[in-house]
Amino acid sequence: MSDVPASADIKPAATILLLRDDPAFEVLMVKRHHQIDFASGALVFPGGKTHAGDHDPAWAEHVLGWETFDGDQRALRIAAIREVFEEAGILLARRRNGAPIGGEACPMEVRAAVDRGETHFLDVVRDLDAQLELDALTVFARWITPPLTPKRFDTWFYAVVAPDDQLAACDGRETVDAEWVEPREALRLAAAGERKVIFPTRMNLQLLAEASGADDAVARAAARTLVTVQPQVQARERGRVLVLPPDAGYGVVEEPLENVM
Repeated sequence: MSDVPASADIKPAATILLLRDDPAFEVLMVKRHHQIDFASGALVFPGGKTHAGDHDPAWAEHVLGWETFDGDQRALRIAAIREVFEEAGILLARRRNGAPIGGEACPMEVRAAVDRGETHFLDVVRDLDAQLELDALTVFARWITPPLTPKRFDTWFYAVVAPDDQLAACDGRETVDAEWVEPREALRLAAAGERKVIFPTRMNLQLLAEASGADDAVARAAARTLVTVQPQVQARERGRVLVLPPDAGYGVVEEPLENVM
């Protein structure tokens, strides 16, 4: 695959590392449908591009933490919450009276309608008399796709402890499976070739695996200085490698280009 110009359109995107400690320290991952054109068949964190509706100023009355963030962060966090709702059925929100949302947040047909653009996510949240918990999300990482592929994303990764009263279920369209998996086990499955895990996901699983549990992972993310990761292609004697910024928290990484294409 040939390089594309650095000026290629870079789309804002958001993804969520949904974490829990029972029965073990696990993260929710979904398997992408094999017909999806990006990361098809891969095990990924729920996420996707921002949509126009994520910027709607009417969200001000239906989120917690509105005044804490600027417009870009509001939209990214709404997008992240919307994506995990569409793909896994979990809604990171509370009833307006403060009560948690238990069981199945919404029927599958509602999630599908939001995914198809037939129903506005804002209307779903309004009808539930709920408020999205924007302030529950902690920035974990930010990655910008290098100019290697026609599709490039500026992706914000957020970490959050999962609500213990909701069930995860894949949507069957973009994702064909949703599973809780220990970070180290996901890495083992990838190394053994039992799961397809793309390079950014693998790097963030490694970073996540350094934590002792969900709360520790969130605390570590909050304490880190955010360094935007825009991998650089460099030449070595053994061939071209993808290099990460040494101060981004991943250590020294020089990944052979054939491993990430």
